[in-house]
Amino acid sequence: MNLFAHTRQQQGKLPGKRRIVFLLPMGIERPSGRRYLNIARGLVQQGFQVRILALHPDLASCTQRRFVIDGVEVWYVGQMHARKVGSTPVRFTPLELLFVLLSSTLGMMWGVLCSPAEWYHLGKPQPINGMAALLAVCLWRRQPFLVDCDDDEVTANRFTARWQRAVFAFWQWLLPRLAAGITVNTRYLADQMARLQRPCVIVPNGVARDFSPPPQPIRTALRQALRLPAGPVIAYAGTIALHNHPVDLLLQAFAQIIVQHPTARLLIIGGGEDLPVIQHYVSQQPWYEQVIFTGHVSHQTVRALLALADLSVDPVYDDAVARARWPLKIAESLALGVPVVTGDVGDRAEILGYGTAGIVVPPGDATALATGITELLADPARLTAMAAAAQVQAKRYDWELLSKRWATIYDQVSRTS
Repeated sequence: MNLFAHTRQQQGKLPGKRRIVFLLPMGIERPSGRRYLNIARGLVQQGFQVRILALHPDLASCTQRRFVIDGVEVWYVGQMHARKVGSTPVRFTPLELLFVLLSSTLGMMWGVLCSPAEWYHLGKPQPINGMAALLAVCLWRRQPFLVDCDDDEVTANRFTARWQRAVFAFWQWLLPRLAAGITVNTRYLADQMARLQRPCVIVPNGVARDFSPPPQPIRTALRQALRLPAGPVIAYAGTIALHNHPVDLLLQAFAQIIVQHPTARLLIIGGGEDLPVIQHYVSQQPWYEQVIFTGHVSHQTVRALLALADLSVDPVYDDAVARARWPLKIAESLALGVPVVTGDVGDRAEILGYGTAGIVVPPGDATALATGITELLADPARLTAMAAAAQVQAKRYDWELLSKRWATIYDQVSRTS
């Protein structure tokens, strides 16, 4: 089924069927990619026709480059700027990177030319989708574009050269200034965009309604497979990349936690380029047997593993990376009834219902993080109440509701154009 296989005359016969094309510099299986896929699903339910033009993390291994998910058409049109096998990036040489940038930009431009639409929406202001927007959307189609900012691209990415950082900084600066409208995920980014005087809508990250704990027999089997004894389980779910996910802060806190809770286990769910570094560090600690690494696992497996925890942790520093982020892992933890302990940065206190579904502590402070965790573990009644409140709080961030908020940006841009 090709949702866009219509001539201009046929398009005129479909009143109310507005078309949106997303230009994504990542795959839909990445955390940010899941944001756009879920928004797209909600837009389809509202009567929009949606196509996603995306870059694959490992295009050579991608056997199906066009498919439909819940009414959303997905085209993989090129390779991401960093090849990823699982969650581990493989850096390109400068010459290989140049080829990837050129071929993927051309692939995305071709995708735009094959996809007539009312709205072209960039997911993240980055070079490949930015160049495709300027050349194919603005110059060829003579249409405006919108941009979604869900991160601080300059500080969130790990670059191997200064020129790469400069390129990303340029596009992050330029594209919102040229966009007809902007969507963001946090108030921090909304405040930064306010000076541009463009229509702007805040759409946080969310969670699907059916994101719930697996049946008890599955959880019991998982506990046995992981050799989790009776005792508190503290979980971290996310990428192991220290430049923007300070898992080392959690490990420093865990060293203090086990003094008061000697049977506690730390379950680290996920992979990443710094996983070997973290594993080596843990192996040198006297409590190494109490830390369990799962490595890279599927999103469905993350749900099952995270559901084993008594609480989850989002360790952060007070920096641009943390202020700009609205972590998917927090929303998913809440939906599973797993309270969260994190730093008081950005929108996190609001996400946790100001203390009803978890707690915030001073950011970047391992002792404060340990204190918050130990206090919750020492108060089972409070932890149980938070678990129930967490699932209620998660309903505020249902993707279907958030997609309706997202759709308002198109009406705002129409009124101002």
